[in-house]
Amino acid sequence: MVVANHTFLFADLVGYTAFTAAVGDDRAADMALEFHDRVRALLDEHLATEIKTMGDAIMLRCHCPERAMRLAVAIVRGLEGGDRLLPVRAGVCTGTAVARNGDWYGTAVNVAARLCAAAGEGEALACERTRAAAPERGTLDLSERGPLRLKNLAEPVIAYAWTPRFLRPAPRRRPAPAPLPVPA
Repeated sequence: MVVANHTFLFADLVGYTAFTAAVGDDRAADMALEFHDRVRALLDEHLATEIKTMGDAIMLRCHCPERAMRLAVAIVRGLEGGDRLLPVRAGVCTGTAVARNGDWYGTAVNVAARLCAAAGEGEALACERTRAAAPERGTLDLSERGPLRLKNLAEPVIAYAWTPRFLRPAPRRRPAPAPLPVPA
């Protein structure tokens, strides 16, 4: 069955393979499991469900593009670094997909995964359909990252990066002009 307008979110730990090589499988596995647990703690609030984990990555399905965007920001900003986690990145895409045996397949799933892989450290990227489907972005700012050539996709994808407004640097203000001398 094809289901339209579901939003898929992938998130993973940046540098996890090198981390595993440096610290060993046990410690790396513990970090991946802690990351998954921290993401799971955010799911109810953002109306999202876990589809599966794959090593250090997690795949989610969200019922609302705007909440998916907020969840991606919460994941990359709230869970990165800090105590015992590597930096995080995320990719989000809205579209159609096919559900089979508890998993999801389709272009939106593939694009979300590729956007995650293309995102930088501490960055969340979304496709144009997610941006357009979430007109009530509230406190989120989006900036176009331009068309990205993503692995195994024939056409470039217009991607958007977003951040909460409260994390943007404050605008620089010009110093007040010096008062004019008072004539004597």
